Amino acid sequence: MGAKDLDATSDPAGSRPPARHRSPFLSVKFFVLCHSFLQLSQLLVSGYMKSSISTIERRYGLSSQKSGLLAAFNEVGNTVLIVFVSFLGSRVHRPRFIGGGALLAGGASLLMTLPHFLGEEYRYTDQISSPAQNSSGLCQSEGSLDTSSTNQSCGRPERHAHLQAYPLLLLGQLLLGVAAVPIQPFGISFIDDYASRKNSPLYLGILLAVTSIGPALGFISGSFMLRLYVDFDKKSADQIQLTHKDLRWVGAWWLGFLVASGLLFLAALPYLFFPRSMPREDEDVAVESRPDGKQQTDPVREVSLLQFLKSFPRIALRTMRSPVYLLVVLAQVNLAALLAGLATFMAKFIERQFSQTVSLSTMMIGAVCIPLAVLGTVLGGVLMRRMNLSVSGASKLCSAAILLCTLSSTPLLFLGCPTQEIAGVFPARDALLCSSSCRCPQEAFNPVCGSDGVEFRSPCHAGCIAMETDQFNNATNYTECRCVTGRGSASPGTCGSGCSGLLLPFVSLLGLTSFVASFSQTPSYMMILRTVPTEDKSFAVGVQYMLFRVLAFMPGPVLYGSVIDTTCILWGEKCGKRTSCQYYDLDRFRQRFLGLQVVFVCGGLLCFLLTIVVLRRRARLQEAQPAAKGVYELVSAREKEKEEMEDQKTRR
Repeated sequence: MGAKDLDATSDPAGSRPPARHRSPFLSVKFFVLCHSFLQLSQLLVSGYMKSSISTIERRYGLSSQKSGLLAAFNEVGNTVLIVFVSFLGSRVHRPRFIGGGALLAGGASLLMTLPHFLGEEYRYTDQISSPAQNSSGLCQSEGSLDTSSTNQSCGRPERHAHLQAYPLLLLGQLLLGVAAVPIQPFGISFIDDYASRKNSPLYLGILLAVTSIGPALGFISGSFMLRLYVDFDKKSADQIQLTHKDLRWVGAWWLGFLVASGLLFLAALPYLFFPRSMPREDEDVAVESRPDGKQQTDPVREVSLLQFLKSFPRIALRTMRSPVYLLVVLAQVNLAALLAGLATFMAKFIERQFSQTVSLSTMMIGAVCIPLAVLGTVLGGVLMRRMNLSVSGASKLCSAAILLCTLSSTPLLFLGCPTQEIAGVFPARDALLCSSSCRCPQEAFNPVCGSDGVEFRSPCHAGCIAMETDQFNNATNYTECRCVTGRGSASPGTCGSGCSGLLLPFVSLLGLTSFVASFSQTPSYMMILRTVPTEDKSFAVGVQYMLFRVLAFMPGPVLYGSVIDTTCILWGEKCGKRTSCQYYDLDRFRQRFLGLQVVFVCGGLLCFLLTIVVLRRRARLQEAQPAAKGVYELVSAREKEKEEMEDQKTRR
């Protein structure tokens, strides 16, 4: 089929080929299939990024604030360019713009993997020294310890690649945000333009379902990818000494981006062949065709870009003057900021609080919390439809859902673990005199658990002189440890917080909170659509998403990351520079991280309660208006009757 045939927009109905001979690129159903696959691939990248953020933080020595900024940086490009989508509308070849966005997303995802391929192998602290220089991390005499190997390591090109990693990751996130600009808005408008009125809600429902599934698949795939060692492509299995339970473990964070880039490039191909416009589905042909057999199209009022930008602030202010609209959007901003922070750091919280692996923590979010949130969103829409709720009823449903969310989220503050005793770090940062002669390097981090239940930063800090290895079980045990009371031995790994049994109740309550809170999503959207003028609906939704990004999705992860950093009790060091946090005060971590969640939930609840007050006042005014109108009409009628009587007297 030629390009002219593909771009035909007004073929006579009788000249169309039968459906079985028609190109699939003229079918709305095929477009929905392609767009579902594209959105699944795009949102898989978003979910995977959040599932890998703590691993990237550990690999490149980032603070939680920096990793939060990295997670939020894709919103920057999206926010800057989203306004132009409202202007371009149907003026452009939408499928090609969508395909271009998919190609850019694939390239950006591929760019995210470059720090792994450009940099050298991951080197944790015990690998900084050469094999001849205390590579075991044991306590050695003063004369036998030489730091020259450490200085040589810090002078390698790996240091430069390490510094370049963060800017490359930021650039990749920025391009991912730019790539997402045309995909969802153009896809939804294209489907709505050419689907039948009966099928359009079904198609959009499929897209929304896929939109919800994408991040969940990203977290689940992240759980599997992070079980592989970061350098499995550079090392053999025998050379990998760490296990995924080790605090120094770094999973293959880059692998998911590599797979996602392939999916995005594949998803972009069909859009190169879709026409600019296509015939509407058969059900609407008879209804919307003119007598001459040509489709009827509504004229579009062309506006220049300058006129559009001039009118943008005026329409935005007019939209936000509606108190109900503003309160609902502010409520959603609170919940969106909450969601942005929890999606980025909740896996890290579970990992540290309950001494779990990164992969299991990520699986909890992807397999429990997100599916329950999707189910709650669907049931909220079903409940609103069954009860045929008005705007006032929707505001009450939202308030009830967020009130229940407050009640279910508050107990999470008390479900957690105290910080384990860490010698020289917590509860007091006292010098370890027992290992002072070992001259342990500041960078050493290889946690061991003493036989007395006290944790040490490394075998050197525990004063361990010897190491035993069981050949049958491949287990290592450190002996003759000066700082360990009793047997004087230590085993590799952290002692843990000692309350992993609370993980199941915590995740269950967190899932319930996600389920209940998501009941407010559909009713709150309907409140917005029903309280703004018809001509401003599309614009109101656009302003809503812009406020989401500016007030929630961009600052949310950075705010959460900054709060988490304030609970750090020991920062790592590498080559004389501070890296990621090694130990947190778990009580402060829990109280501040989840306390911020309660603050946002209460903010959303307050806004929804205020909408009830505003709507009640509006209803009272509307009830008073007919009575006032009746009195006015009665007075007017009497005055008119009096004027007629006087007029009759004058005539006589």
